[in-house]
Amino acid sequence: MIVDNALYHEGVRVPLDDGDPSLGHARVPCGRGDFQWVGIHDPTEEELRQIARTFDLHPLAVEDAGDSHQRPKVERYGDTLFLVLKTLWYVDEDDAVETGEINLFIGPDFVVTVRHGQGIDLSTARRDLEQRAQVLEHGPMAVMYAICDRVVDEYEKVGASLEIDVDEVEESVFSPARTDDSVRIYTLKREIAEVRRAVMPLREPMRRFVQAEVAGIDEATATYFRDVADHLHRVSEVIDNLDVLLSTAFDAHLARISVQQNEDMRKISAGAALVVVPTLIAGIYGMNFDRMPELQWTFGYPFAIALMVSVSAVLLWFFKKSGWL
Repeated sequence: MIVDNALYHEGVRVPLDDGDPSLGHARVPCGRGDFQWVGIHDPTEEELRQIARTFDLHPLAVEDAGDSHQRPKVERYGDTLFLVLKTLWYVDEDDAVETGEINLFIGPDFVVTVRHGQGIDLSTARRDLEQRAQVLEHGPMAVMYAICDRVVDEYEKVGASLEIDVDEVEESVFSPARTDDSVRIYTLKREIAEVRRAVMPLREPMRRFVQAEVAGIDEATATYFRDVADHLHRVSEVIDNLDVLLSTAFDAHLARISVQQNEDMRKISAGAALVVVPTLIAGIYGMNFDRMPELQWTFGYPFAIALMVSVSAVLLWFFKKSGWL
């Protein structure tokens, strides 16, 4: 579906006639410094083929754009740059990181953005960019910068949400209460791996943009990408630190389980000793032998009971003093 289609002249949007449906796929003639930006959301195969014919896009890049499971990358096909970005957003109720994808075709006088999934609404990014004519004057690369900046900003939001959940896990693991945090720790580690698959491969394209190693990016444009690369590096560090913290929390959780099991076994052993000793005394005095001391003694029964109580009391005192109970 064509979401938006506009022509930009010297950093200012030139509205197209929305009443003409052919303009949805048409390539608008551009003067010097002008460019066209076409935004597409979850296109059909026929829509992609039509856009590819209109802007003369490479079939391999179009094939990748139709598949919403690409790895972040940057490739050049002739005079067209093809960039793949993964979009992320966080669902706090499920501790889940959801992913989408944005494919950008950057030509000398056009930008085609193909968005899959919910993720980032590029219409807001477009409106924000249209308020910054001095950035739009850099042409199609300004659009690529604005989208990369918005995507990486969302990465930071996801990282901040994950930090909150990891803090909750740490607090739960080291709380006095008995908790079962292994499932949540595994879930968060899996979601962090999802974030890493989006963030880490993007570092190399950002480095190339910052170093102006990509045709079409000059020193002035590279300055904008330095800010994006800095934010991306910060997100990478956050994700690495969270992964380490979760691994440490999981080890601590297992250690606490082991300690709790040892404490339980000590309490069980102490409780068994409190039962076994009186049972032993009762068993001895319960044997039906004719010749046993105290059998004919008047105070034999009270003595046996007192002995059981005394021994149990001594054992109870000892176990409490040693921390077993």
